[in-house]
Amino acid sequence: MSVYSNQSGEDIDSCLHHWSKIDPLKLAIADSQQRLTWQALDRKLNQVAHGLIQLGLEPNQRLAILGRNSVDYGLLFLGGLRAGLCIVPLSPLASSESLAGMINDSEAQLLFVSQAYADMVEPIANRLTALLPNGLKNLDYDGDGRESFGAFIESAPSDEVALPISLDWGFNLIYSSGTTGTPKGILHDRHYRAREQKIMTELGVDERCRTLVSTPLYSNTTLFMFLSTMANGGTAFIMEKFNTGRFLEISEREKITHTVLVPVQYQRLLNDPNLDSTDLSSYQFKCSTSAPLHKPVKESLLQRWPEGGLWEFYGMTEGGVNCALAAHERPDKLDTVGQPSEGCDIRIIDEQGNELPQGQTGEVVGYCDRMMDGYHNRPEATQEASWFDDEGRRFQKSGDIGWLDQENFLHLLDRKKDMIISGGFNVYAVDLEKVLLSHPDVADAAVIAAPSEQWGETPLAFVVLSSGSMIDAEVLRQWANGHLGKAQRISRIEFIDELLRSPIGKVLKRALRDRLDPSMLSR
Repeated sequence: MSVYSNQSGEDIDSCLHHWSKIDPLKLAIADSQQRLTWQALDRKLNQVAHGLIQLGLEPNQRLAILGRNSVDYGLLFLGGLRAGLCIVPLSPLASSESLAGMINDSEAQLLFVSQAYADMVEPIANRLTALLPNGLKNLDYDGDGRESFGAFIESAPSDEVALPISLDWGFNLIYSSGTTGTPKGILHDRHYRAREQKIMTELGVDERCRTLVSTPLYSNTTLFMFLSTMANGGTAFIMEKFNTGRFLEISEREKITHTVLVPVQYQRLLNDPNLDSTDLSSYQFKCSTSAPLHKPVKESLLQRWPEGGLWEFYGMTEGGVNCALAAHERPDKLDTVGQPSEGCDIRIIDEQGNELPQGQTGEVVGYCDRMMDGYHNRPEATQEASWFDDEGRRFQKSGDIGWLDQENFLHLLDRKKDMIISGGFNVYAVDLEKVLLSHPDVADAAVIAAPSEQWGETPLAFVVLSSGSMIDAEVLRQWANGHLGKAQRISRIEFIDELLRSPIGKVLKRALRDRLDPSMLSR
């Protein structure tokens, strides 16, 4: 039993300071270059916070980070919180133009950048209007005439920071996809994160956990487990970049107990020949999030990697919609993303906003105590993403299509924007993808809508073949259509070497749509 846990929902900084006193020589955070004890971590966080405060930054002001995973990234994030700042973690998938928009919209006064992404910032540096003079700094390198993170904190004092933290202050401002459209800022306050850490404590995240972080720290997919590990006195091992061999090596050597992975990472681990011979017996908890985990993958994981069970979490950075599936406890529900989490109210609505009865298909909306108030500076986008019940409570629209069964398990079908309307019928890409993925010659698949003169839209599939496969595309198409309904039939299959995915595993279907040419559109 934990000697201390964040059951009361304290701000994370109070928790970090507590652990530096309780277990100062225990390992707190590590990567391939650094290993810091709780005592050393606390000192460095003080230096970061003092350095930021000495620059004149005040509580609730914004600090942006465009960086690669590292201990220093963690120090900057947590030290910024100690200084009372709101952190703006940026995705390197965004274009330079999108980055400029996000940084200016956030009014960030400092921006730390990793060397790998410096070229993305150079064209927009003089347009970042809110940055302080010399507010652009290097995170992991020296050069370009800018101060590095190491130099920034080197001369700062390491004594305690006397700053009372308010849970009403902003914690982080995370922007939605920077690959298409105008990214929307999602603001989490410190209440939100404190509640989240309390829930993770109840799920067994405590000072004994040794968490392997292998997804990007700019993503909420990563942050909920990383922050909960730190708040509860565990140890976080940070991978700079995911690869299966390194993941298995660290898991065995460091006796990892907890991790969060996205579906594509689980698939790659299942394809690694060393999975079955690696000692993973230390695992107590592993989960999948960010995208639906296909039933065959869940089945393989439960069979080949049973240690730690398997949780699937379904939710949104915006909050409101939260479901959890303990796959090891309910193997009969592997085709779902679980039941609404405690305190979460999930409803299904139609196109007109009418609530639908159990068993009917529509858009998933949700309400809980962990949700944003609205998109930053985007009241019209907030209104568009809102649904209100009879009591006037604001529910967050998910953009996902699904239905609830008699036990209140949620079955997801597709993203609303990816639904294919063919001949007046709704066709859900996930149904077609499941059929394709069940074929032994198919390693990966994605289905999109292509324009059709005859049907309005028609399903077009992009398929990655299994190693050594020689199957013909037309043979595969006819096989798949034999397992699909008439309105679902795939019009064409294109073979592709690899599906482009985001760092958190989501297929970038916009990139597939950009590949369309007239020869693909007939049916």
